[in-house]
Amino acid sequence: MNSISDRPGGVSGSAKRAAARAGDNPVVEWGARLGYGASGVLHLLLAYLTAQIALGGGGGEQASQSGALATLAQEPVGQALLWVIAVGFTLLALWQLTELVTRHEAFDKAKAGGKLVVYIVLAWTSFTFASGGRTSSNEQTKEFTVTLMEAPAGRVLVGLVGVAVIGIAAYHVYKGWRNRFLEDLQEHPGRWVVIAAKVGYIGKGIALGAVGVLFITAAIQHRPGKSTGLDGALRSMRDLPAGTVILLAIALGLAAYGVYSFARARYARV
Repeated sequence: MNSISDRPGGVSGSAKRAAARAGDNPVVEWGARLGYGASGVLHLLLAYLTAQIALGGGGGEQASQSGALATLAQEPVGQALLWVIAVGFTLLALWQLTELVTRHEAFDKAKAGGKLVVYIVLAWTSFTFASGGRTSSNEQTKEFTVTLMEAPAGRVLVGLVGVAVIGIAAYHVYKGWRNRFLEDLQEHPGRWVVIAAKVGYIGKGIALGAVGVLFITAAIQHRPGKSTGLDGALRSMRDLPAGTVILLAIALGLAAYGVYSFARARYARV
């Protein structure tokens, strides 16, 4: 439930009241829960693709958002599920927009804004695959890095993106380790969900940290092609000592995060 404590008058107050009403709309609340369920499906598919990389499978789909959705599109009921997932992410993005408008603390607004962008991208990508199209997260990341690199002080900007991603990764690890995810839920979900969430947040944080390292590497070496998103980060890990074990641990973490996302669809504070 959204809450506002703005003064009655003024455009800002009116906007916040309208956003709060939208956020409390049963359709938006139900849609947000559907979106968390869609996130669960996405992370389970990412876990499967990551495990494939760990075990030497290199010819399949990318271990990325687009790769996961492409994998789903190949299934008999995949196209129908993609439409459901697209709607879920769209409504989850709408709910995050209401959170962005109604929140007062700068950190909460920044977090809601970041999630809003993520869910808009996921919704757009899902709609693309649902309508029979294709897109590549790897190519999008490369194009973004090239564009950023060509800007004034581009290498610094790319490096800062890497630092920001590592910061997000560290927050995921912290949130999982300290059970801060319980603050997102309206009641305690039970011991096994807590374990899944803890493993999931830490595993996802490690994966995001590797993506951040690739951005920083691209900035230092002035090679935008080094930044290839999650798929490139995971494939680069495969050649590390104990790389297979590390990737399987990340796959387990992503799967656990997927399980937690299904539980969050039920218990989320919306």
